[in-house]
Amino acid sequence: MKPPVFEGSSTAIVTPFRDGKVDYKKLAELIDFQIAGGTVAITICGTTGESSTQSLEEHTATVDFCVKHVNSRVKVIANAGSNDTQAALFLSQEAEKSGADALLLVTPYYNKTTQGGLIKHYTFIADRVNIPIIFYNVPSRTGMSFTAETYKELSKHPNVNGVKEASGDFKLIATTLASCGDEFNVWSGNDEDVVSMMSIGAKGVISVLSNIVPKAVAEMTEFCLSGDFKSASAIQLKYLDLIGKLFIEVSPMPIKTAMNMMGMDVGEPRMPLCDMTPENKEKLRKSLTDVGLLK
Repeated sequence: MKPPVFEGSSTAIVTPFRDGKVDYKKLAELIDFQIAGGTVAITICGTTGESSTQSLEEHTATVDFCVKHVNSRVKVIANAGSNDTQAALFLSQEAEKSGADALLLVTPYYNKTTQGGLIKHYTFIADRVNIPIIFYNVPSRTGMSFTAETYKELSKHPNVNGVKEASGDFKLIATTLASCGDEFNVWSGNDEDVVSMMSIGAKGVISVLSNIVPKAVAEMTEFCLSGDFKSASAIQLKYLDLIGKLFIEVSPMPIKTAMNMMGMDVGEPRMPLCDMTPENKEKLRKSLTDVGLLK
């Protein structure tokens, strides 16, 4: 049996930028806000953290800062994914040196690979680190997906802990849970799927929504873990429209816009991401108002 890296809610935290650089003072405030809200793990430099716009040096420095500021209060999951296996290994080993509790590794994007290539890619990295690895399956971003058979093969590696599943493919998720059992953990990678996935065995969520409502997302996962799916569903449905609006344009553009609307002052996304259209901003504003986050 492999104990999960975490159970509950992990926030895929945004990276605040100021004058072209990471605003570490603001990042510290955001981390403290998450911990106070019941988040049990910070996922740093992920898609929501705009890692694709960061240099290797800035990426590793941001992870290092996060680990030091968290100071073991919660788990830190460091994104280290790349479509270059050697780059992913470098980021993984640097995150381990910094003291991260686990790694998040997305499937290779653009160049992609076969299922056999996935096994080689992840095994190569897993053989060279000593902390748990969480895969990230997000075909809408990468253009490729795992199969349940590949999950099962990779689950045999002692350093492979599980997957952040954002495929929306419930047949794949259910088949994986059934075939891998306690040797492979699954977390939701989509905020709208949390209750559905946890009802069949997922351990929690790596969330975008929790950047603004960490307590609500934490409570939703806690209800699921205790078997109270009715209460969890009430939270899920309350925020369902807002979850959709947070992806009305490419993430993390809407979540950063929402945070700025709420006075959290996280700066703008880096190009090529840009400001939302006025029309979509108003839709987002209305949804935030409807759930009581704006007046």
